[in-house]
Amino acid sequence: MMVQKMERLYDGAEWDFRMLRRAYDACAEVASSELGLDLYPSQLEVISAEQMLDAYSATGMPIFYKHWSFGKRFAQHEKLYRKGLQQLAYEIVINSSPCMCYLLEENTATMQTLTIAHAAFGHNHFFKNNYLFKQWSDAEGILDYLSFAKSYIARCEERYGSKIVERTLDSAHALMSHGIFRYPSNKKLKLREEEGRERERRAHEEHNFNDLWRTVPANVKNTPQLNDDRRRALLGLPQENILYFLEKTAPRLSSWQREILRIVRRIAQYFYPQGQTKVMNEGVATYVHYRIMNSLYEQGGLSDGNFLEFLHSHTNAVFQPSYDDPWFSGLNPYFLGFEMIRDIERIITAPEEEDRQWFPEIAGVGQPMSVLRDIWANYRDESFIAQYLSPRLMRKMRMFHLRDDPVQREGMKVEAIHDESGYRRVRLELSRQHDVGWRDPNIEVVDVDLAGDRRLVLHHHVVNGRLLDGDEAMEVLQHLGDLWGYDVLLCEIDPSQVILKSHLHVSRGLVT
Repeated sequence: MMVQKMERLYDGAEWDFRMLRRAYDACAEVASSELGLDLYPSQLEVISAEQMLDAYSATGMPIFYKHWSFGKRFAQHEKLYRKGLQQLAYEIVINSSPCMCYLLEENTATMQTLTIAHAAFGHNHFFKNNYLFKQWSDAEGILDYLSFAKSYIARCEERYGSKIVERTLDSAHALMSHGIFRYPSNKKLKLREEEGRERERRAHEEHNFNDLWRTVPANVKNTPQLNDDRRRALLGLPQENILYFLEKTAPRLSSWQREILRIVRRIAQYFYPQGQTKVMNEGVATYVHYRIMNSLYEQGGLSDGNFLEFLHSHTNAVFQPSYDDPWFSGLNPYFLGFEMIRDIERIITAPEEEDRQWFPEIAGVGQPMSVLRDIWANYRDESFIAQYLSPRLMRKMRMFHLRDDPVQREGMKVEAIHDESGYRRVRLELSRQHDVGWRDPNIEVVDVDLAGDRRLVLHHHVVNGRLLDGDEAMEVLQHLGDLWGYDVLLCEIDPSQVILKSHLHVSRGLVT
């Protein structure tokens, strides 16, 4: 098959914006004709090293509200960068429409082309098509919502003072990982509507407020008594989204504080898919840039020297030390995702007998991009590894399962090797490491008596005997108690409902 030749995209390391336009158009042609990618519109922005450090500090978003922790992170990254102890990312990409890609101005022409292929096409396709991002993200509305969040918190600081706003944000950030709904609803998230809904909530509150109700004594005798099950049901308990529960139920929060909690949990929910798709997301982007750059070289768009520069960078990105190497610190998600996708491509096009036994539904079907796009759209890291990690790749990566149980004190024990049962065990254990239900603590609000002492009771459902760190748990409970306004009790329970450990925090309450 003859390869169509193209003009050289650039010579040397220097670039300008016309060269970026040519590189983008060439990448787009390969992405469309060879890979069949489905993309958001792209917006490329070239930024300085200082702007890249600034993006690090605020989760990469171009618009964000102010908080002291962002400045702290900026100072940390800048110090390491200035001393030469930390390199900057070549790019940052944002899950938005248009898909915003920040390119570091210090990049060479080859690195700019590589990062365009990686971010503006690889990540872009994954953001638009993966089911988790479709369920939880609103790419068209996120930038507008962040603009609203920034202006809203700035107005709160002007009206109520920066101290109380800062403490509210501190506590909300401490609970950010517990401000997520893990199961999708039928209602599509539309962030552009949130600013209007906030105005409606404020108007409704002002319309219904009547200060005379404050002077009316409560008629305790005529208050109907509810049984515990009915009371919990009315409060929506148990509730795993702690920020949502506080937003709706916390007795002492002002309406503006509830809106801040809502902002923080909306942003946490927006980033929820990224924590579950690190391997797939980076694997897809690495595979896409690998295919695009190879195609450009084959068509003559890149010189031999440019291509060698690309291979050097690509090899560094997917470098994986062996388990017995002093540099080993776990599995590189770029390497694991890229190698799995390449291995699936091999199974589709040139399967062995072992592959036909393990993957009968895809082995030899002969349409790699169609199958790969379907996999990219319908899996997350945990299910991707559990379904498609092959015995051949496990042997290549020299995987085995090593168990170190401090309770049994038997020392380290190899529990899975390269046999059929061992392959399945290794695949299961690796997929569990990417399962949020196995990896993240399962903590939920289970009870509170609003008519009594108002103590908030939470349960941590202990998985695999892993208890919370005591000091860290008390720090988080302090922030939870600040928002709730009363005492907080956290019980760690095993699957048989036995309480293994308890943490009690006496609230000091937020200063208003």
